[in-house]
Amino acid sequence: MTILYFTATGNSLHIAKSVGGQLYSIPQMIKNETFEFKDDKIGLVFPIHSISVPKYIKEFLEKVTLECNYLFAIMTYGIYSGSAATNLVEIGEKAGLKFNYINTIKMVDNWIPGFDMDKQIQGEPKKQVPKQLELIKADIEESKNKIKEGNPVSKLITKKMVKANATPSTKDSLMFNRSGAGIKNFMIVENNCKKCGICIKVCPVNNITRKNKNVKIALGNNCINCFACTHNCPTNSIRIKGEKSRARFRNHDVELYEIIESNN
Repeated sequence: MTILYFTATGNSLHIAKSVGGQLYSIPQMIKNETFEFKDDKIGLVFPIHSISVPKYIKEFLEKVTLECNYLFAIMTYGIYSGSAATNLVEIGEKAGLKFNYINTIKMVDNWIPGFDMDKQIQGEPKKQVPKQLELIKADIEESKNKIKEGNPVSKLITKKMVKANATPSTKDSLMFNRSGAGIKNFMIVENNCKKCGICIKVCPVNNITRKNKNVKIALGNNCINCFACTHNCPTNSIRIKGEKSRARFRNHDVELYEIIESNN
């Protein structure tokens, strides 16, 4: 079994490791231009962004060739998954990919502008992640055919969000996946930054650089709003305007070096 995953704070990596098989980091595959995979079962594990499939994952699926007998996807989310599964099915169809199984798993939401990380972490036990995970693993082991489709309302909400993400805007917004270079207008690096370069190493799209020993956030136009840089900063010195708290999150079953290895 082959698992292709994308992680910023460890949630999706934890799920990928738990499902098992040979793991491949999507950021690494993109950087190495490796887009062909063949196995009996192939799975994708990634977070839902803006109640839909992240543009980063969509672009990967448009390039990749997946030869398998069983194609599945597990998407992580924190509060509301909308109809992201239907969105993924549509993306797959356009890319020539037919999913046999798509499910979602509720975990800590690391979206700093919208949620207090302290409260999210405290509420994690109520989400019963191990129980959700065991049910999904059993489905995949049995090669079940199942797509977690949303109701008409959730489909409409996700459709509107996808349209908003695709609409050019002259106004920077953290609420959509259209941030690009504008993300720098929402980030502040405090003076306690030690210039350790961890943010550079965990950024999946090489959007953070070092110049004259200083770390430059969002120098390029590649930012995908994953917040790996701020959540994994050892000195907690990367602030997001409008954040609900100074608390940050990394999945307790994943070490920092694993995220570095995944995204560097």
